[in-house]
Amino acid sequence: MALVRKNQVLAALLIAGICNAQAEPLTKIGKGEGKLDVVAWPGYLERGESDKTYDWVTGFEKETGCKVNVKTASTSDEMVSLMNKGGYDLVTASGDASLRLVAGKKVQEINTSLIPSWGTVDSRLQDAPWHTVDGKHYGVPYQWGPNVLMYNTQAFKKAPTSWAVVFEPQNLPDGKPNKGRIQAYDGPIYIADAALYLMKKDPSLGIKDPYELNEKQYAAVLKLLRQQKTLTHRYWHDVTVQMTDFKKEGVVASSAWPYQVNGLKTEKQPIASVIPQEGATGWADTTMLATKASHPNCAYMWMEHSLNTNLQSGLAEWFGSNPAVPTACKTKAPGGSDFCSDNGFSRFTEIKFWKTPQAKCSLPEGCVPYSRWTTDFIAIMGGR
Repeated sequence: MALVRKNQVLAALLIAGICNAQAEPLTKIGKGEGKLDVVAWPGYLERGESDKTYDWVTGFEKETGCKVNVKTASTSDEMVSLMNKGGYDLVTASGDASLRLVAGKKVQEINTSLIPSWGTVDSRLQDAPWHTVDGKHYGVPYQWGPNVLMYNTQAFKKAPTSWAVVFEPQNLPDGKPNKGRIQAYDGPIYIADAALYLMKKDPSLGIKDPYELNEKQYAAVLKLLRQQKTLTHRYWHDVTVQMTDFKKEGVVASSAWPYQVNGLKTEKQPIASVIPQEGATGWADTTMLATKASHPNCAYMWMEHSLNTNLQSGLAEWFGSNPAVPTACKTKAPGGSDFCSDNGFSRFTEIKFWKTPQAKCSLPEGCVPYSRWTTDFIAIMGGR
């Protein structure tokens, strides 16, 4: 845990301005190097080991000869730390990590002409600011989705309508206090979830963007998070641990990814999720190529493979996310679900996607930068 905290601080120090990566993009794809090393979120690169019907790696390996090795990461800060150390070709970075990786020269511009399926990418994502800098693309959109409110249906007979159930001390519908029964995400970017809640709860604060906070707004958000600290059972980052906590530790409400919701439902647990009235933060993930990638040809082959509709639909159904390729919504996934409808493909505009807070922002007085978010959130988790 101490190492994670150290990595968060080191990662935050990268925010010093956006600059171009050093490597020039490939002009043609050569023979695969036989290997591909990827940093990814849990559940993002499946080879059928969890469920044989969800496998988009084995076929790629057979077709290209590129053996895929995956290192899973639980937070964006961990991803940044791993990419800083080097030794990886690709990373499935969320918006609160992607620009840090560009600024730190850890990822390189990609040549979209070498990715034949680039034109199939959702137009809302093609030039998204979390991977596009000065008109240059530093990755290929992969999947996107919301940070949902996961809850136990035995504690909540009706779906909760507000994030208040995890931020404010109260009795829940089952008549028991929420203290010790809720969780919060273990990452400084979670400060944005509290800011999003306060946007609706206290409009007088004038918060317009949960990632752009002046000193007064920031102080109010930290006060809310210190209050939440007294209620939390745990700050989660490991999806498996969180799922166990909901099954065995009496946890009944928390921010979560749809991945955990799907997993617990598969186990017939009394679990559901909702996007409350305040909306939700979310993630739009991009497959980014390391500046010093040892296997760039295999990497480009994977980036093209990642856009095929079978992978996009299967992953969306498996993870509970939404495809970066809209036509994948018409592709039958292994489980036969209506995954685009189930996962909120039409709710794109309601999500405040993760991005790295920076001092230079739209507010004339400037904003609190991510380095402060990091140190202050660590202090809150430590009880200060």
